[in-house]
Amino acid sequence: MDSVEFFRDIVTGPFEKFTQVTMILPLTGKQYSEKVSEMCVVGWKAHGTYTEADATTLDKFLDVFKDKNFPPGSSICFTTSAVGSLTISFSKDGIIPETANVVLENEKLGQAVIESVIGKHGVSPAAKQSLASRLSDVIKQYNEKAADAGVEISKNGL
Repeated sequence: MDSVEFFRDIVTGPFEKFTQVTMILPLTGKQYSEKVSEMCVVGWKAHGTYTEADATTLDKFLDVFKDKNFPPGSSICFTTSAVGSLTISFSKDGIIPETANVVLENEKLGQAVIESVIGKHGVSPAAKQSLASRLSDVIKQYNEKAADAGVEISKNGL
C-alpha cells in the first residue's frame, strides 16, 4: 500500500476512474474547491506545467462549488474519462447521480483530484487501503480462473 508508483499508475492510467468523496464533517464547496485549486496550482507550477488554460479550468471548478454546502453523508462524485475530461456531480443521499453538474476538459485536474485522495499525500488512507484490497481480490480471482483453465501466471504477470 506504500508504493507511490503503484498509486501513481492508477492516477495516470488511460482508463475511466470514478471517485466518490463522502463528507464526514460539514464542508463548504468554497473550502473544498479552494483547497483543491491551491494544491493544483502549487504542484503544476513546481513542475513547470501551469498554463492559462489550467487557470481558466480552475476558475470553472471554483464556480461549480461556490454555492455548495456538504453536510455529513453528502458526496462529491468525480468521473475521470480515459481521454481526460472530469465529470463532477453531487449527491446528498449517497446515491450516485445519473446526470453531471459539469464536465471540465482538463486531464491534469482529473488526475489531481484522484491524487488528492489516494496519492502520496492523499487525504484518505482508508481509500488507498480499500483500493489495494479490492485490486488484490481481483488479481486473486484472475489467477484462480487462470489456474482452473490450466494457465500458469508468473509473479510479474507475464
